Formats: sequence, C-alpha cells, structure tokens
Amino acid sequence: MNTLPLAKLDQLVARHAEIEAILSQGAQGDDIARLGREFSDLSPVVAQVKALKAAERDLADARELTAEGDPDMRALAEGEVARLEDRIEELTREVRLALLPKDAMDERGIILEVRAGTGGDEAALFAGDLFRMYARYAAERAWSVEVLSESEGTMGGFKEIVAAVHGRGAYARLKFESGVHRVQRVPATEAGGRIHTSAATVAVLPEAEEVDLEVDEGDLRIDVFRAQGAGGQHVNKTESAVRITHLPTNTVVVVQDERSQHRNKARAMAVLRARLLDEERQRQEAGRAAERKGQVGSGDRSERIRTYNFPQGRVTDHRINLTLYRLEEVIAGTALDEIVDALVTEHQAALMAAADEA
Repeated sequence: MNTLPLAKLDQLVARHAEIEAILSQGAQGDDIARLGREFSDLSPVVAQVKALKAAERDLADARELTAEGDPDMRALAEGEVARLEDRIEELTREVRLALLPKDAMDERGIILEVRAGTGGDEAALFAGDLFRMYARYAAERAWSVEVLSESEGTMGGFKEIVAAVHGRGAYARLKFESGVHRVQRVPATEAGGRIHTSAATVAVLPEAEEVDLEVDEGDLRIDVFRAQGAGGQHVNKTESAVRITHLPTNTVVVVQDERSQHRNKARAMAVLRARLLDEERQRQEAGRAAERKGQVGSGDRSERIRTYNFPQGRVTDHRINLTLYRLEEVIAGTALDEIVDALVTEHQAALMAAADEA
C-alpha cells in the first residue's frame, strides 16, 4: 500500500464505521438519506481497503513460511507469495481508481442529441443508424429511451433527434460519445458504387435537475404553435407545439411530439436545462484545459472522434487509436461496450497519471 495515501484511507474507514454506528442508533429525517448515500458511496472502497490489508497480512505470513526447512512447505509458501503479490497489485489499482475524483453527473441519465452533418440524405440515414445503436445499447441495460423531438430526413433517418435516456449510470457510460461521427459507405442511391463520406454529430448531456441551476422565468420566451409533420402538413388542430428561447444565451428548444402542450413544455424545459447546465460545465472546464489535455475527449462537438468504414467492416476511435473489425456488431449496439470500456480505461489512466504528478 506504499503507493496509496494511507492516512486518507484510514480516515475513510473510520468515517464509514462512524456512519454505520449513527445509522444503527437511528438517524432522523433528512440525515437518514444523506448518511445513507455517503455510507453507500464509501462501502465499496472500504471493502477494497479491508481486502487489501487482509492480503498484506496473509503475504507477511506466507513470506515467513518460505523460511521453513521443509521443501514442500517452502514451495507452497512461495507459490502463495506470488499469488498474493499479484492480488495486492490488483487491489491497489482498484483502490486508486476508487479514490479518483468522481464526476457528480456520472450516475445520471442523459439527454441524447443526434444531428445529421455533411452528406445530405446519407448523413440523415447515418444519424438514424447512430440513434438506433444507442437505443439498442440502452435496451441491453434496461434503460428507457424517451424521444423528445425529431425531424425526419426525406429518405429516412433523422435530420435531428433528441431523446432522454433514463437509467442510472447512463452518463458515465456514454459521455465520451459526444463529437463528430464519420461514416464511409456506398449509399443505396449510388448507382456507380462509389464510397461516400458523411457525418453526424452526437451530443450527450447529463440530465439537469432544478437544484443544478436556476432558470429565471423572465429570461424565457415561450411560443406555442401547431405541430407539423413531414412536408409541413398540420398533424393536429391545436397549438400544442412549444418553442422555448432562453434570451440571455439565445438557446432555442422546440418540442412538438406530444399532443399535450403541457407535456411538450415540460420536455422542452428538460432539454433546455440540460443544455444550459452543459454550457456552464464547459465554461468551468475550459479553465482546467491543462488538466484535461491528456484526458479522453474534450466534449467539443466539432471534434471528429470516430469513423465507421462499411467496405472494410471496421470502426476506428481516433482519440485512442482503437480499431475494431466488428462494425455490424458495434452499429447493432452489442459490441459498443468494447469501445466504451477502452475509453473509460484511458480516461481513468489519465486521471491516475495526473494524480501521481500532483
């Protein structure tokens, strides 16, 4: 444990025991929820610390046995020493990871925005492919997907689609998906068989709660109008569609999917809050540019992060130079975890390196 902050670990173990004692005596009111959350947050790292200390005690005992005169006993002890050294190295890394600063938004759901970029109809089709990839990925984890607004492409897919993905940890898993996704393939409408390059932009925003930021009603302009379908035809006769403009930032959100004006307004406010929170987080993180330099993804929507090459059946994530020849499985959502896991691991490695330098 010489690479770990021992004093801090002892404080965490002591605090965990203190909370456990308080809860067992019967905390009251809001204290129960607050202490319960803190206890739950501390429990995994405390369990790892205790396992690490136990492994170190076992290692000390095993090393003593290597001095035994009996050759068989010594051989057994040496094997146990090797096993415990590997186990201690693994536990040490797990504890270091558990001590890394947490993104307060990691456990939240997300607002997912996918927009067609360069490439016309093919870009809209690709945006549809990406949205379905994330929807299937969410379904695998029993997360729910609620489409908030959509604008269909003329040949299918989406010019833009915005959805809420409700599920614990959705932001932690998908936050590195923000950026420009590029596709290289032969469009169905291409008679000459030429490969076209198109793009779509993905934005992953943590769901915002009212306590995260205060939105002044006086800063909002709310317009209502009749919802329209493809080609501009009216899909209902009531003014149920809602457009909310945040005047200080000129952020505009339009939702017209529901027949209920009230529901459309609530959905639009959810998207607006997420966008305003994201802008605030971007401003704060811009001041920590040096700290973020080695981390995976800047969250910049203009950053090209991944290429999907259909003729070669490969997906390449340019941030970590990872290439998988499993394009169909990635697009189906079943192999997306391989990329997500690699991005999370790279991010954790960067945070640990930064912690070591500090």
